[in-house]
Amino acid sequence: MDPLLGWLLVAGALLVFVVRKYIASRHLRKIRGPPAPSWLMGHSELAMHQMEVGKLQEEWIKEYGTVYRLKSCLSEDTLEISDPKALQYIFHKSGYHFKKTTVARQFTREITGAGILYATDQDHGRIRKIMNPAFTAGQLRSFLPLFRGSAQKLAQKWKELIQTTPEGSVRMNISLWLARCTLDVIGEVGFDVQCGALDDSLNPVMHAYKNMFADAIPFPSRSTLLFQHFWRYIPMPILKYVKYLPTKGHTRFRQTLNVINDFARDLIAEKTEAVLAGKNENKKDIMSILVKANASENPKSRLSDEEMISQMATFLLAGHETTANSMTWMLYELARHPEYQAKMRAEVKALRARVAERGDADFSVGDLDAMLHVLAGMKEVLRLHPIVYGLVREAGRDDVLPLANPLTTTTGEVVDEIPIPKGTVCQISVWAYNRLPQIWGPDAEEFNPERWMEHEKMGQTYVGVTSNLMTFSAGMQACIGYVCRSIIEMQAILVELIEQFEFTIPEDKPEIIRFPAGLVAPLVKDDMAAGPQMPLRVSLVQ
Repeated sequence: MDPLLGWLLVAGALLVFVVRKYIASRHLRKIRGPPAPSWLMGHSELAMHQMEVGKLQEEWIKEYGTVYRLKSCLSEDTLEISDPKALQYIFHKSGYHFKKTTVARQFTREITGAGILYATDQDHGRIRKIMNPAFTAGQLRSFLPLFRGSAQKLAQKWKELIQTTPEGSVRMNISLWLARCTLDVIGEVGFDVQCGALDDSLNPVMHAYKNMFADAIPFPSRSTLLFQHFWRYIPMPILKYVKYLPTKGHTRFRQTLNVINDFARDLIAEKTEAVLAGKNENKKDIMSILVKANASENPKSRLSDEEMISQMATFLLAGHETTANSMTWMLYELARHPEYQAKMRAEVKALRARVAERGDADFSVGDLDAMLHVLAGMKEVLRLHPIVYGLVREAGRDDVLPLANPLTTTTGEVVDEIPIPKGTVCQISVWAYNRLPQIWGPDAEEFNPERWMEHEKMGQTYVGVTSNLMTFSAGMQACIGYVCRSIIEMQAILVELIEQFEFTIPEDKPEIIRFPAGLVAPLVKDDMAAGPQMPLRVSLVQ
């Protein structure tokens, strides 16, 4: 073939592609949004370099509404969405037609491996089916004594610290202590192993996870953002090799996952051998149940060794990092609102008296569920401080997004639906949805647990997994089992700490910012170099 003819054919195909894409995006171009700082980077650099979660979204929602148009690299149109009906359609009604983007899946694969958070379509359903026996309500409730045991151990450690000080209180970084507690919990509940984090054991898992997100994710360079923009054109079997690039983020994730995989591989082999020999019949930890369920599956649908190891990494991350972060923000809000802290403590004290009257040694799940002010406080913190503040989905077909809140387009037309072309990237602002006044009331920005005493569910359109919150995602790929486990674990730890200790803001009143590091990380504004921390003053309840 004549080289000139070849170049003309390539140029013609590229022109057809560009023209078709321009025509398909005609409806998106009518959606209003903030002007992009540059053609090359769009809003990507601005969004990824913000210092505090939600600051930009708060400004843009006031100006443009609950769906607005942003530009990614090379000025490609994307949508940022917090509209309830649009989210309900994306996560509930469309099935698997809005998939995780290539970038999101690759990051997940680097952090947890090719597990349930990475899987899509039939693979996701297959993995979820095998995992279901480990996340039944009865199974999760049976973990309460383990949750309570770790909470009591943490309380004892704090008592010993406080009793060594003449002032009767200690300023401490509670986020570090809570991470150690939840690691011990997931070790026992997930794998029937003693991590020893609260006993100051040199734990490789704890060390590997420490500040992982804050070290690896913030402030990516322009070249990194541009490179990631083209990942969608690279097949996933080839893209997995980007983890070997010698950048700070890829290196950090790879080192962490290697530690977790080494830890997991031996443990899974041991449990598999025990199950096959019929020795693990009475084991109730999540991994033993998963190994048992996998062994009974049709060989064609069983989890591979790589998938099994990835589930373990997923349990460790979801059961340790996220719960510790939520508890950190919970105690922070209680320190800021001492009147509500006192109300919760009084409720715990009343239930404790009831437990003593009937001759029981500790709270049951029913007792925890009866503490309505405790539950209301937890829901309010999960609403105000969603640990995962944003999700990303990509339209797998030409589609139409319905809207709860009509938008005014650039032409002045008011619309209640948006046609979008296949391939449109939808950035889901969990943070913004959880603070919409249309759902949560005019005080949506404020910590007000009393709203949950009046209404269990708010809003006309139901989206989230629990109490209409998007904190645990939504729809077929929501973390349903993790919700139940996380809430029971939070109840068990929170009740113990509120019963025993009082939390106050330190005298120097450090300003805490919500730093976007994959998860919302608490940083002290004047001491950001120290990494994630939450300093509070802790004293014994008198």
